[in-house]
Amino acid sequence: MRIISGNFKGRNIHTPKNLPVRPTTDFAKESLFNILNNLIDFENIKVLDLFAGTGNISYEFLSRGSGDITCVDLNFNCTNFIKKTFDELQFRNGKVFKMNVFSFLKNETSKYNLIFADPPYDIEEMESIPSLIFEKNLLRENGILVIEHGEKTNFSNYPHFSQHRKYGNVNFSFFEQSTNPN
Repeated sequence: MRIISGNFKGRNIHTPKNLPVRPTTDFAKESLFNILNNLIDFENIKVLDLFAGTGNISYEFLSRGSGDITCVDLNFNCTNFIKKTFDELQFRNGKVFKMNVFSFLKNETSKYNLIFADPPYDIEEMESIPSLIFEKNLLRENGILVIEHGEKTNFSNYPHFSQHRKYGNVNFSFFEQSTNPN
């Protein structure tokens, strides 16, 4: 896995072989960040990475100057790897939680500029993710939710949906919190 842009551009991060993950491809990741580059300023934003896996997406935000990153994953080896990598990159504003994402969301009260979710494509609760996030008011004004999913999932009729992009087998659905709901 390699960081594609920012302060750590080109840096390879060697992931353990035994992690139960499906990392976002470099092609899809680069395309995602090209889109996000036109939507947000990465400097000092607050990011939530759900189903964080290897932390692949979080390292891209970190490399681009995001100041506060929270990662959530249920797998012990994944969360330990992310903590270790944050230490290697000397990132002190990273929080890593080993817990069920849905439990985290139900109890979370912080607001984020960007939330990225990359759940297993076959997870039953996939379609409840946007509802949980918007019901809990977890996005700041003009905040963005991006969900990576397979081709069978369609979010186009959901409230706050803004766009869908497809890169090979990887699909991204974007949602926006355009006005402050409070």
